[in-house]
Amino acid sequence: MKRKSSIKIKMIIKFLGFNLILAAILAPIIIFWGPFQSLKVMAVGSVYTSRHPQVVQAFLSQSEIDRIMNINTSQGVSGSQAIQRKKVDDTSAGITIEDIQGPSFKGKVMLIKDPKRVKLSVTKEIGVTGERVSDLVKDMGAFAGINAGGFYDPNGKGNGAFPDGLTVQGGKLVHNNVGDQTVNIVGFNDQGKLIIGDMKASQLEEKHIREAVTFGPNLIVEGRSVISGDGGWGIAPRTGIGQMADGTVIFVVIDGRQPTWSIGATLRDLMNVFNDYNAVNAVNLDGGSSSELVYNGKVVNRLWDIFGERYIPTAFVVTP
Repeated sequence: MKRKSSIKIKMIIKFLGFNLILAAILAPIIIFWGPFQSLKVMAVGSVYTSRHPQVVQAFLSQSEIDRIMNINTSQGVSGSQAIQRKKVDDTSAGITIEDIQGPSFKGKVMLIKDPKRVKLSVTKEIGVTGERVSDLVKDMGAFAGINAGGFYDPNGKGNGAFPDGLTVQGGKLVHNNVGDQTVNIVGFNDQGKLIIGDMKASQLEEKHIREAVTFGPNLIVEGRSVISGDGGWGIAPRTGIGQMADGTVIFVVIDGRQPTWSIGATLRDLMNVFNDYNAVNAVNLDGGSSSELVYNGKVVNRLWDIFGERYIPTAFVVTP
């Protein structure tokens, strides 16, 4: 009897293993070559703009990818949809935290009254390894923070060791892998104003840039919404930073890739959140499994990555 039971268990395991392997093989074929156009458009937008565009490139030609990305950015999308807001923490220190909910997503918003309290934290070991947002917050003696700029991966380790573009901390250029090329800057000048837009390394000092990373795209520029269509980046976890006319800084983190909780947001969805908070400037930051908000030593949003906090090179943090 024991031998028969053992054989049955082995057969069941083999059967399940075979079906899992078959599903893994068929899934990308169904997504990229199947009849479900909306699924393909969403997948291409999400994956192609991630750190692994080669997944899409393995199944589709560049001309087909460009066509789908153009569909995303050129199709008309209706105006902003109502964002539900619920205040969950309002401290006497000028910090407010709210839960937000949209048509397909849930997330967190943090409002920081004094913009000069927002600093950039950079991994202590640039070129060796990144750090978790919770560690980047601790490094600066801060009590809150979100992930900031992206990173490049020349060694294939994926450990967030190299911040991409221009990285400025405390008024000093601490990393530059683009020379004097023009890139989209996201940061603050010495007056606490959020600065977003094209800039070269040689312009940082004259523009009095105090803290900055490189990322995008911009969502709202001087009060004008600039995303067309749904933004062309698919649906995913998102992080963004913005500022109101009175200087209040807005952190936004939207959860995603969790069907029973939050699917994620398009760039237009993220822009709509900032519009709902009356932002005059706002920009998209690194998203996906990097999207994270830390407050008082805890991760307060729901991370998508089953391995927990990702190792990244930079974070915007709130100092005491």
